[in-house]
Amino acid sequence: MASEMLHRAAAHATGGGENRKLNQMDTVTKDAADTNARITTDYGVKQTTTDDWLKVASEDKTGPALLEDPFGREKIHRFDHERIPERVVHARGAGAFGRFTLFESAQEYTNAGVLTDTKRETPVFLRFSTVLGSRGSADTVRDVRGFAIKFYTDEGNWDLVGNDIPVFFIQDGMKFPDIIHAGKPEPQLEVPQAQSAHNNFWDFQYLHSEATHMFMWAMSDRGIPRSYRMMQGFGVNTFTLTNAKGERHFVKFHFVPELGVHSFTWDEALKICGQDPDFHRKDLAAAIDAGQYPKWKFGIQVIPEAKQDDFEFDILDATKIWPEELVPVKYIGELELNKNPDEYFPQTEQIAFCTSHVVPGIGFSDDPLLQIRNFSYFDTQLSRLGTNWEELPINKPVCPVLNHHRDGAMRHTIHKGNVNYWPNRFGGVPPANAEKEGGYVDYAEKLVGMKARMRSKKFREHFNQAQLFYNSLSKVEQNHVANALAFELDHCDDPTVYERLCERLTEIDLGLAQTVATMVGAPVPQKALRENHGKKAKGLSQFDFMPEQPTIATRMVAIIIADGFDPIAYAGVKGALTGAGAMPFTIGPRRSPIFAAGEDPKTGKGVKPDHHLEGARSTLFDAIFVPGGADAVATLRKSGRAVHWVREAFGHLKAIGATGEAVAFVHDACAVPGMSFSSKGDVVESYGVVTAQKVEPESFKEAVKMVKGATGFLEQFFLAIAQHKCFERELDGLASQVAF
Repeated sequence: MASEMLHRAAAHATGGGENRKLNQMDTVTKDAADTNARITTDYGVKQTTTDDWLKVASEDKTGPALLEDPFGREKIHRFDHERIPERVVHARGAGAFGRFTLFESAQEYTNAGVLTDTKRETPVFLRFSTVLGSRGSADTVRDVRGFAIKFYTDEGNWDLVGNDIPVFFIQDGMKFPDIIHAGKPEPQLEVPQAQSAHNNFWDFQYLHSEATHMFMWAMSDRGIPRSYRMMQGFGVNTFTLTNAKGERHFVKFHFVPELGVHSFTWDEALKICGQDPDFHRKDLAAAIDAGQYPKWKFGIQVIPEAKQDDFEFDILDATKIWPEELVPVKYIGELELNKNPDEYFPQTEQIAFCTSHVVPGIGFSDDPLLQIRNFSYFDTQLSRLGTNWEELPINKPVCPVLNHHRDGAMRHTIHKGNVNYWPNRFGGVPPANAEKEGGYVDYAEKLVGMKARMRSKKFREHFNQAQLFYNSLSKVEQNHVANALAFELDHCDDPTVYERLCERLTEIDLGLAQTVATMVGAPVPQKALRENHGKKAKGLSQFDFMPEQPTIATRMVAIIIADGFDPIAYAGVKGALTGAGAMPFTIGPRRSPIFAAGEDPKTGKGVKPDHHLEGARSTLFDAIFVPGGADAVATLRKSGRAVHWVREAFGHLKAIGATGEAVAFVHDACAVPGMSFSSKGDVVESYGVVTAQKVEPESFKEAVKMVKGATGFLEQFFLAIAQHKCFERELDGLASQVAF
């Protein structure tokens, strides 16, 4: 097939004549869709499976992966070295320095100092990233986000390499090359970039039912976070903790943002890709520069070794969560980011993580995804940065490092002495004593099983938790999942792909399957292949993570003005926003000074906007405010872009505030049946639009208390901003009535 396509292209280009170059390429061209061919190793041996790493396993238990597997090592090794020097995955990243503080010791479970010593302050570097896109892709694409932390502990580096979603697409690390190949741009034309909306990705999702739970998370609002600062972080894999008594527990790690978990609307995310492709990295840096340091609560879920088999799912399966009703999250610490990098390349780009980097007291489970990640991450760093990558400043531990490793490209360390081995006649640099000196001790795990490529019974169930996740979402979140799937499958032009995926959705929820099938033109299923069990769990909907107290800290608010604006309302709202920790931005028809009502342009200084209406768009802000002023509003009415700003913010469910003459302007821009606006001296809040026809100077106070039932303009406007979005505007069909 590939050869025929090349010949047709050559004939078209040369008028049917011979193309010697294409003939030459035919000798090395193979058809990847050849159903008569069979998978082989690079050295020609046919393989019976490339889905499971060789491991110790039984019908009831999945044990550790075996290093002896030549097929698995070849597959992962070849994948790890596909690209130089850019990361194959997580290429587009942003990071910051910070600190980890422990509030409550976990000594009941572990003897790791970083998790037991409450007097410590552990330095960290956290790198956020998208997964599929290249370094040049946009920040706000629909994708999983990396959440990788390097803890520079007193005992060595601990790398917790996680994501903003708690589960993953695959159960066995041997499948990692396949899921990434399927998600990356399709090989023929190298498109599409940084998105999953194409045939290959969804072909893989259908053919690997274990991916069902994860793709539901990715199609939810989790796939388009508002900010890195508003994402959860998860260790994803099952790790272990061992205490001073030698008792082992299984553990999952959690990070919950102080600001709550929030996302864009899909239209916002799409537009920001073009308007400001660096939005997330700029947002992170701006917050830190402003002293609004992002913080996360750190929590652990812990299961004693004796209770490992007490669940209907396998706790080592990375495609499953541990529902909080069964295993509560215990919050014991805090992560804070407080310093931006000084230079991107040597810090954010050259930082390198390994899931195998743990410290005494933390270990590995037999999670088959983790087992292979431990091999793959280290192998990848050798390819990207060379054998001495851990000597780079950003990767170097803060504790002493000394061993008998030598030489290699870019070696920094100079060793004195005449021996480079152990044991040696000087007794130099011996191993550490485990009890007295804190040397790492591997847990003595008892194993029973056969050497085989197989998965235990519990690993074969793939739909219960996909249903649990969907059932636990709010109505608006469920609508967003349906819309996301409809968008993704609309970009698949192979009927086999989108029809089969709609069929798969009937194993989650029949109503969801019918909605998506209708939108994408697939046969509408009439019967569920699997009944929805109807169960729900807490901690899965983003609405479960609203801030404990309403806050507008770090929210970016656009104040739109024109010549003749009301200076009292402008200054009052701007001052109150700043006082509440928000970030106000002035937007005008031009970026040269704008003059208030009664101010003489010849003698006044005016207000210099941060952006003009064409230089920034409403998508880049969390809310907008328009102060009154007859002349200013008259100017804004004549600007289609100004009208669009208001309509677009309304369509994206954002808080909108207006005072004085601007109330009528906002009314005309987004008036739809069901909306109410201020007409006298009252303050009216209607679907997140807060208007006040008349306001007095004393209305604008710096200290604003955001509580439901408040009657003041600022109180109601700020509370609307703190809700992130007015989803009732969407649920009741108002947002869709405005063109944006």
